[in-house]
Amino acid sequence: MVKPWVPAQGLIENLGDRDTSSRAARRLALKVFLAVVTVLFMLLLIAYSSRMAYEDWRPAPQLGLLWANTFVLILSSVALQWAQYSVRRGQMDGMRIGLLAAGAFTVVFLFGQLLAWRQLGTMAYFDVSNPAVAFFYLITGLHGLHLLGGLVAWGRTVARVWGDFDVAKIRQSVELCTLYWHFLLGVWLVLFGLLFTGNNLDLLLKLSGIR
Repeated sequence: MVKPWVPAQGLIENLGDRDTSSRAARRLALKVFLAVVTVLFMLLLIAYSSRMAYEDWRPAPQLGLLWANTFVLILSSVALQWAQYSVRRGQMDGMRIGLLAAGAFTVVFLFGQLLAWRQLGTMAYFDVSNPAVAFFYLITGLHGLHLLGGLVAWGRTVARVWGDFDVAKIRQSVELCTLYWHFLLGVWLVLFGLLFTGNNLDLLLKLSGIR
């Protein structure tokens, strides 16, 4: 009458519950981190708009290269969305292609941002003491650092998709990377649209609650 498979079945169920709980915890941790990052960039946005209200404000020169960089970052987010779409349907080759394309586009974006820094520094009327220029370096630098951190997680995911791997774990890793990239794309679109595409002082002051 002994049923040796019953304890084993209970152990398997416990392991499954523990794995599910661990995945939920990782997703929650990422969402909490994204909330903190959102607050950080919102404070920078408020500080930028507050400084714009001073009479001595001189806007930083607009760089056409930022438009190309923005397009590349959109492509990286689209590539990760494709990777997520593929892994959910069991298309491992499509997932790998999407992951590699996303990483390549992200590296191109970061390189383009460095070129934008260099382009700004070589302009005749460049002045590092100009608050607008200082804010440009600070904001784009912080955004780039967050993307570099994302590339670390992306690299760990890519390293595991060759050979035998746990599809469920890879699927969650791809989903978390996709969420992170979409978030950073949204942050960049807001910052780029409000800060680096012209004089949007009135709009910024209203959004920041200053006016």
